[in-house]
Amino acid sequence: MPIHIVLLTLFAALLHASWNVLLRGGTDRLWSMTIMCLTIALTCAITALFLPAPDSASWKYALLSALLHVGYNLCLIRSYRSGDFGQTYPIARGSSPLMVTCAAALFAGERIELSTLFGITLISVGILMLATLGNKRVMSGLQYPLATGAFIAAYSVVDGMGVRVSGNALSYTVWMSALWGVMMPALYITLRDSKSLLRWRPDLPRAAGGGLVSLLAYGIIIYAMTAAPMGAVSALRETSVLFAAVLGYLFLGETLTLRKMLTCTMIAAGTLMIG
Repeated sequence: MPIHIVLLTLFAALLHASWNVLLRGGTDRLWSMTIMCLTIALTCAITALFLPAPDSASWKYALLSALLHVGYNLCLIRSYRSGDFGQTYPIARGSSPLMVTCAAALFAGERIELSTLFGITLISVGILMLATLGNKRVMSGLQYPLATGAFIAAYSVVDGMGVRVSGNALSYTVWMSALWGVMMPALYITLRDSKSLLRWRPDLPRAAGGGLVSLLAYGIIIYAMTAAPMGAVSALRETSVLFAAVLGYLFLGETLTLRKMLTCTMIAAGTLMIG
């Protein structure tokens, strides 16, 4: 993998962990996520005016990815009710490279190397250790982080395939993100109402900022997948579990025990081996 892709992907990993901290610290996470998506939609709608449309062959991928992103958002919100950030985030992110690697091999013809098998073992053991780390409640809610990981894997592979036929990585990112950014507010209004969505809250600037950070982070990942295998990019991105553990300690008041750091390091090592 080219060194500039490695550095960009690591930067995206830090950005991704950061916006998840912003979401986890909010009081109304569905509203915060929806504001993030609205910010993304507005930003992308303006940006799209200055870009060519992606090739029509990629449109079906963009639409499918947008739908998968909505499912991911809902699972992520639900995951943060079932455990602390330092546990649910690594489980969701750590499980996705396994699925991405297998799906990329099945649908995009990418090879699975021997090192991938060792990475899978490390990740699996690390996830099981982290899932039972000082909180038995996590086991009962484990399905939500794992479902989040499945959505991550699904949209990652769809976007990896879509961007390669789009003719323009930035255009694809903008169009897909605009669709996703519109769908989430529509769902919020269906579940609640438009008044509560548009009402000013103190968390509004933070949620809007999280949307911009999220857009930048995933835009980098989509670009990286045009120059490197999907499994490798996804694996390197999930080193964000280490950033998440530190940020959860610094900003959410969560404990940072030696065992938690060791299990997060094991997951990160496994994802790097998959890469």
